[in-house]
Amino acid sequence: MHLSSIRLPSATHRGKRKARQAAKGRTVAAVARAGFVGRGVIYLLVGALALRIAFSDGGGGGGRQADRGGAMAEIADKPFGNVLLWLLGCALAGMALWRLSEVFFGQAGPDGDKASKRALAGARCLFYCFVSYSVLAYAAGDKGSGSGSSDKTTQDATAKVLDWPGGQWVVAAAGAGVIVAGVWIAGRALLRKYHDKLRMGEMSRRVRQGVDVLGVTGGTARGIVFAVAGGFAVSAALRHKPGEAKGMDNTLRSFADTGAGPWLLMLIAVGLGAFGLFSWANARWRKF
Repeated sequence: MHLSSIRLPSATHRGKRKARQAAKGRTVAAVARAGFVGRGVIYLLVGALALRIAFSDGGGGGGRQADRGGAMAEIADKPFGNVLLWLLGCALAGMALWRLSEVFFGQAGPDGDKASKRALAGARCLFYCFVSYSVLAYAAGDKGSGSGSSDKTTQDATAKVLDWPGGQWVVAAAGAGVIVAGVWIAGRALLRKYHDKLRMGEMSRRVRQGVDVLGVTGGTARGIVFAVAGGFAVSAALRHKPGEAKGMDNTLRSFADTGAGPWLLMLIAVGLGAFGLFSWANARWRKF
């Protein structure tokens, strides 16, 4: 065999391989785990705030809003709250960084290089960039960053879009997309699709059962909240009333307005708390 026939890896190929290994290495895995911990904290607090609303006044009264802004305010009121907010913001930035690595290098699993999955990772990266920025800005002293009512923000944005030419269809399409996302999230949870993302073989039988309870309950509750919020957006578009669009706080409160009263809100709140704990399980057993 002639030496000329041997094809050595090019410098570019070696560089890409090293970059991929670095992206999938311990550093990115560590920041991703921190991100899951941060996400878990937010969902646990939102669930606790929703439970407080249900127990205190049946979901119809005042108090701190059950959304990300309410969660940040809740943390800020605790001893060393500002330090905790900085840690939370940095952890969520880690989640954004991990999602960015998936855009460039693909996700774990045999079909992780699909363009659709890279695009979804890009959308998640942008979302966590926004969430991380809002938390860090709040910790830095900008108390208006991300701490306002999610309902007012949603209604203001809906009102602006409805004033666009064809804005009614844009809002309706966005609402329908959120409904589809909610059904997709709940469906994947019920089918336990998260098994593909977790190292289930490393868990004991009892731990697997616990993770399944958290994953199914939490994912289903989260999907329901998404779907209901999307339904309110579609209603706002069809009736051309931006006030009918709801953020997470009023979406959660709407569960108490059903025939089941505050009990349905309690179930959803427990489910959101379960999703927070499931996020912590992801921090421990997620495949990276």
